[in-house]
Amino acid sequence: MKALAAKDEHVAEWLPRIGLPKPRIRTRGFEGFMRAIVAQQISVAAASGIWRKLEEGLGAIEPDAVLACDDDRLRVLGLSRQKSSYVRGLAEAVASGTLDFDALHKAPDEEAIETITRLKGLGRWSAEIYLLFAMQRPDVWPANDLALQEAMRILKNLRSRPDEKRLRKLGEAWRPHRSAGALFLWHVYHHAKGR
Repeated sequence: MKALAAKDEHVAEWLPRIGLPKPRIRTRGFEGFMRAIVAQQISVAAASGIWRKLEEGLGAIEPDAVLACDDDRLRVLGLSRQKSSYVRGLAEAVASGTLDFDALHKAPDEEAIETITRLKGLGRWSAEIYLLFAMQRPDVWPANDLALQEAMRILKNLRSRPDEKRLRKLGEAWRPHRSAGALFLWHVYHHAKGR
């Protein structure tokens, strides 16, 4: 954050006002991907509620436990039909060895993102979130995240929220610390929204 504040006057202005963001670390492997799928296009609170149901209903967040459930059971546990198919596909990829976490975790960022996005239901945002929170990669920039876009608007006093393309361009100035920048922007967003 010191490096970003030295590069960017807006970060330097906001950092003393709101302080450092809290670390956000997720479990690597199957559970980390399950969390990414559950969190897609819903609020953090809703995702947390569904996650609790899944933990209670599955007993263990593991591929075998997911494969042992039919789609109706997964829906009772809070997953939509679409997300049920995504977690089932993920479980099958892990169980069959198609998804090798050791190789994934050793791969460079773009190669890891490409591997992840081959899985049904895991797009670039999910891949970047996994690299950021589970793999703790230092220069990940999930530019299609709406909260990051809105936070950048607030931070930089922009007239309108930047779209993904513009946010990617704005993020270039924060290399090689874009992961810290993303965490800070979420912190700005929560502060600005009174959360």
